[in-house]
Amino acid sequence: MHTLLALSRLIDAINARIGRSASWIVLIVVLISAGNAVVRKLFHVSSNGFLEIQWYLFSAMFLFAGAYTLQKNEHIRIDLLASKLSARGQALLDIVCTVLFLLPFSTLLVYYGWPMFMDAWTTGEMSADNGGLIRWPVLVLIPIGFTLLSLQGVSEIIKRVGFLAGIAPNPLDKAIDPKEDEHV
Repeated sequence: MHTLLALSRLIDAINARIGRSASWIVLIVVLISAGNAVVRKLFHVSSNGFLEIQWYLFSAMFLFAGAYTLQKNEHIRIDLLASKLSARGQALLDIVCTVLFLLPFSTLLVYYGWPMFMDAWTTGEMSADNGGLIRWPVLVLIPIGFTLLSLQGVSEIIKRVGFLAGIAPNPLDKAIDPKEDEHV
């Protein structure tokens, strides 16, 4: 179990780094959006590429931050049931829901997302809009993002099993760490 907990810490570290990095995408999108507005108003020039790159970056932000959000227990929960359960009951509920819903759903999105990416890559699929971008960069984000989410789901299962076995702290307890750089 200690080896699995070490694996969980590794997955957590990878997703934390990716998730914190993804938060900076917001700034990039704001700068691109502002630049696009200035160029459009001052020079009467516009490009669908500017709009599409914003869409691509928002996709990256949400797909890369999903696993980090799960790690921080910030996904929406239905507290109607969970709030009535003990800490052990909540851990069991999380394990069951992760196994029955999160992992199969994420696996399906990786399974169907990868061929979509490969098709776009091999055919050089482009946006239908004039001045649009190639499609494969945004399509590859789907299997990558849901692979990260699946890995984080496995990590969360490991932590909850460790808690139930009495060898790990309750992962739902939020420890306040002043060094934690959650708020960018």
